[in-house]
Amino acid sequence: RRRPAPDAAPPRPEQPPAPPAHPLPVAGDATGWSMDERLYNQVWGMFEDLARTAAAYRSACQFAESRLDQELDRALSDPRSRIGGAGDAARAAAKAKHDELTARAQEALDRDLAQLTAESEVVEPALPAAYARWDSPVWQAYRVPMEAPMAVRLGDLHLPERTGLRIPFLARLPLARGLWVDAGCGHSEAAALLDETELRRLALETAVALVARLVAVYPADGFRVRVIDPAGSGAGAFAPLVQAGVLAGPPAAGAAGVSATLAQLTERVDLLQMAVRAGAAEDLPPGVDTAEHLLVVHDFPHGFDDRAVNQLRYLADEGPEVGLHLLMVADRADAAAYGPVLDPLWRSLTRLTPVPDDHLADPWVGHAWTYEPPTVPRGSDVLRQVLSQVADARRQWGP
Repeated sequence: RRRPAPDAAPPRPEQPPAPPAHPLPVAGDATGWSMDERLYNQVWGMFEDLARTAAAYRSACQFAESRLDQELDRALSDPRSRIGGAGDAARAAAKAKHDELTARAQEALDRDLAQLTAESEVVEPALPAAYARWDSPVWQAYRVPMEAPMAVRLGDLHLPERTGLRIPFLARLPLARGLWVDAGCGHSEAAALLDETELRRLALETAVALVARLVAVYPADGFRVRVIDPAGSGAGAFAPLVQAGVLAGPPAAGAAGVSATLAQLTERVDLLQMAVRAGAAEDLPPGVDTAEHLLVVHDFPHGFDDRAVNQLRYLADEGPEVGLHLLMVADRADAAAYGPVLDPLWRSLTRLTPVPDDHLADPWVGHAWTYEPPTVPRGSDVLRQVLSQVADARRQWGP
């Protein structure tokens, strides 16, 4: 006789899927009152995470190397290890421990870099124009903003552990320090492959791209640009800015142009400083422009006498407090005749390079980061389009 089949057991409730080991990255997943602020904080968080991840990996590798050296020294210092295979076994064991520690460090590094790469792939397309690369699609929908952003992108940074993982190099606005695009040879491999003429040309192109970006991220009536080009050697590179009409005046040429421009800006800084310190900014003369100003100096110190050099140093020191910022395109070797007098000037500026160079250090562990300039893609018309929109907006707002 067949026994009756037992009743089917009730189905078990479905278990929710286990959460992933690392949460999926989301653009803007940081603290802040606005999306721009959250993205800014997220980029700096990625910057810090990559710095600390690389520091942990390098520290682990250094510990493994130090431990290997110590164990090999102990093995070689024991005369008994030279008899038979004891020495070979000790060396093999020490090498095995070293390889194990290095492999574990590499595994942790790869895991963290994979997470940061995934976050970068999500964050980069979500960046606004002020934070985005020139090849980003966001520039195709560019409109002149109504207010200045928190920061501006000055280029990219990466470490040798993962050169493909690039962190945006963001600087807060208004700029607390001036900028210096180094037209000298430098010590990088990329600079060694170029001659002096090519480096100077690339430095000027980098400066123009930075000027265009600063002009584009400010409101139409909130930013003025003055250019000093004593010998006129940068006329071709400055042509897009001149043609778009975004300069406050034609580039100053010759010693007379240098002196006149510096005198005007020095007087402006003096007036604004007195007004700010007296708390009477509303009592400024009607001709004083209170918008942010950028002074671009090309081919320094050509056309500068001692008085002009002192005025430039004064503007670099006192200008940022009242909205006057400095962008220099120069080779420090050209000003070697001034000796250490100009050392404070160079130290007060953020050094940028027209080619990749590992000269920037982070504020956490002091890694040497490779800086890459914000170059415009070859053949792209994005610079002209952006400057054209800025010019149209300025004409609508008036002088």
